[in-house]
Amino acid sequence: MAMAMAMASAVSLCFVTLFALHSSFFVLTVAATSDNPEFVVELDRSNFTDFVSKLDFLIVSFYTPRCGHCKRLAPEYEKAANILSKHNPPLTLAKVNIFNEANDGLAGSDGTISIKIVREGGKNVQEYKGPRDADGIVEYVKRQYGPASVEINTLDDAQSFISDNKIAIVGIFPQFSGEEFENYTILAKKLRSTEEFFHTSDAKLLPRGKSSVTGPLMRVLKPFDELFVDTQDFDVDSLEKFVEKSIVPTVTIMDGDKSNQRLVDNFMYNSNSKVMLFINFSSEIAASFEYKYRELAELYKRDGLSFLMADIDASLHAIKQYGVKDGQIPFIILLSDKTKYLKSNVEPDKLSPWLKRYKNRELEPYIKSEPIPEHNDEPVKVVVAHTFQDIVFKSRKNVLLEFYAPSHKACKQLASVFEDLAMAYRSDSDVIIAKFDIFANDLVHDFEIWTLPTIYFKSADGNISKYTGYATKKDLRDFIEKNRSKAADEHSDSKDEL
Repeated sequence: MAMAMAMASAVSLCFVTLFALHSSFFVLTVAATSDNPEFVVELDRSNFTDFVSKLDFLIVSFYTPRCGHCKRLAPEYEKAANILSKHNPPLTLAKVNIFNEANDGLAGSDGTISIKIVREGGKNVQEYKGPRDADGIVEYVKRQYGPASVEINTLDDAQSFISDNKIAIVGIFPQFSGEEFENYTILAKKLRSTEEFFHTSDAKLLPRGKSSVTGPLMRVLKPFDELFVDTQDFDVDSLEKFVEKSIVPTVTIMDGDKSNQRLVDNFMYNSNSKVMLFINFSSEIAASFEYKYRELAELYKRDGLSFLMADIDASLHAIKQYGVKDGQIPFIILLSDKTKYLKSNVEPDKLSPWLKRYKNRELEPYIKSEPIPEHNDEPVKVVVAHTFQDIVFKSRKNVLLEFYAPSHKACKQLASVFEDLAMAYRSDSDVIIAKFDIFANDLVHDFEIWTLPTIYFKSADGNISKYTGYATKKDLRDFIEKNRSKAADEHSDSKDEL
């Protein structure tokens, strides 16, 4: 299961009665108050497969009851469900509470907070990669319900479908059959959750590119760099790689402009390692930064690196996420696999030497960590990123570890319980009760954290268990006693990894 951090939404749905209106769609009769009907369908393991098997298309949100992101999505999702219930035919939005572990695995869900597009009775599942506001959800879902590639027959079609500020992928074919067209259709179905696909037999209808071509040819129209690129290699894998490369600018700009968000998403979804420069766009040296940065992006774009330049005013969340202080801006960060490299207070002329050091494998990885406590003698021990390995894995102790956030309401409520528990074990040298601030430190091991607080237990012999019981001193103590082991012999092997 992929590592992530998310918190979830407490929304309960009333019982719904369903009846078939169309061969593969349903209209909902909601057994709720007539003044406030709910249109999002609540599913779980008991009814999911039967419900989904009767539908050609639906959207499913996998959420947990305390997630802040899920709470913000819930009213927009409900508004969209209301509007889409009136579509012809009605389109269904559903949700599944994955805090209930019995719901793991539905529609390929791996227990992470996500939204899925489910087609063909559950045979085809894709990630939802669209907007989170009601109007955006409605527009995106309607497009996903339609054909994977839309035909352009007239100039009016082209002007309606293709705009100067959006990416459009167009297949040009003398006829809509044959291996090339079939492979293009396969590609469109695979990538339709993020990209818009069209096809035409008349290149003269397109706003850019040679109009005399008859195809087969795939053209990517885009609002940046060279404005259009063509390929005639219709191997499906080659087409996909061509699209992935073509839809990311040489330098992606993140400045808070919503029209740029699609390009920022493309940058994030791209498989390349990512280089991100955070500066003040209104500063006197911004132009110098941009000039140097674009030079480097051109130089390194064939080395598996993608480049983004972000305005600090539009990046406050990212700055907090990476643990950068105001006095460390401007800064550059490079993400490669699960490793981060960071340079703070960077200057335009220092960008190139820093990237050369990365290419030469001379940089030390960056780990966000609180300072190591000078005195860690409180009953509940403080674990930070730089002490995680030593305290949790190398101590040969039984460790009950809470992943928490100091300002989180449920974490505050658990604090006194943890203090009492730690006091009860204070004379037991084989047990450590500890806490780890998930927002102030990088998570350096692959624990699954979807809600806060989350509690794990690592026994002295290295076994990892997730606690799912009640947050009481007695239940936590019973859990420790059931799962604890004696400290490993000093000369025996210990499990230091998950």
